[in-house]
Amino acid sequence: MFDVVTGVLVGARVGWRDLLDIAVVSFLTYEFLKLIRHTRAVQIVVGGVLVVGIYYASELATLRTVNWIVGDMFGYIVFAAIVLFQADIRRGLSRFGRAPFFRHLARRGTTDETIEEIVTAAGMLASRKIGALIAMERGIGLRTYVDSGILLDSRVTYDLLVSVFQPDSPLHDGAVVIQENRVAAAACFLPLTVNPQSTHLGTRHRAAIGLTEESDAVALVVSEESGMVSLVLDGKIERDLDAGQLTYRLEPLMGRDLDRRRTTVVQGGAP
Repeated sequence: MFDVVTGVLVGARVGWRDLLDIAVVSFLTYEFLKLIRHTRAVQIVVGGVLVVGIYYASELATLRTVNWIVGDMFGYIVFAAIVLFQADIRRGLSRFGRAPFFRHLARRGTTDETIEEIVTAAGMLASRKIGALIAMERGIGLRTYVDSGILLDSRVTYDLLVSVFQPDSPLHDGAVVIQENRVAAAACFLPLTVNPQSTHLGTRHRAAIGLTEESDAVALVVSEESGMVSLVLDGKIERDLDAGQLTYRLEPLMGRDLDRRRTTVVQGGAP
C-alpha cells in the first residue's frame, strides 16, 4: 500500500491550472466562511455537515434504512438551503459585485456640496436630538427602497432634511432617499438586520446595519435618545462622530475619486 501511494504521488504532475484551481476553491471557501461568521448560518452549516457525515457513516456501517432516508433527503436540502440562506446568498453576491474590477462601470459620486448639506443636517438634528438615518448608496442600487416610498425628486438641502425629520412631519418615521444629488423619495422602508448581536439596538440602527449588510451603502445614524451621530459600513458602527470626523470619513467613501454612483438614504423614527 505504501509503495502504491508513493508511486501515485511521485507520478502526479501539478501544473499551473491545478494551482489555480486550488487557489480559487480556497478563496471561495474562505469568503464563504467569512460571510457566515457570527451569523445563524453557522449552526445550519454545522447541521448540514452532520447530515452528510451520517450519510457516509451509514454507508460504511451498512445501515440501509438510515442511508436511504438521508440520501432521499438530499434532493430537498438544496431547496431548503436556498430558502434558509437567501439573505446570506444575496449578501454574498452583493459583496462579489463590489470587486474593484466592476467599479469603473458605475457613475460618478456625490458632490462636496451634497456631503456638506448632509453633514450640516446631521449636526442640526443631533443638536436637537431628532432621530434620523442617512444611508449613502455607492455601487449597488437602492431603487427597491425608493419605490417603497413617496417620490419627491428634489434638490438636497439641509433645510429639507431637517424638515422631514421633525416629529410632527408625516414622513418622520420613514426613509428619505437622495439619489444622484437629488432627494428621490421619502417615507421609504429599509431592511432590519437579523444579526443576533444587534438585538439590543433600536430600529434605526438595525435598519442601518441591515441596509449595509445587503449592499455597499454607507449609513449615517442620528440617535434620538443621545443625539449621537454614528456611521455604519458593512454592518459595523463607528459611534460619536463630530462634523469634522464625519466629513473626513464620507469624502473618501462617497467622493468623486471613487468614480462610483451614489445615493443617500435618510430615515428617522424611534431609536
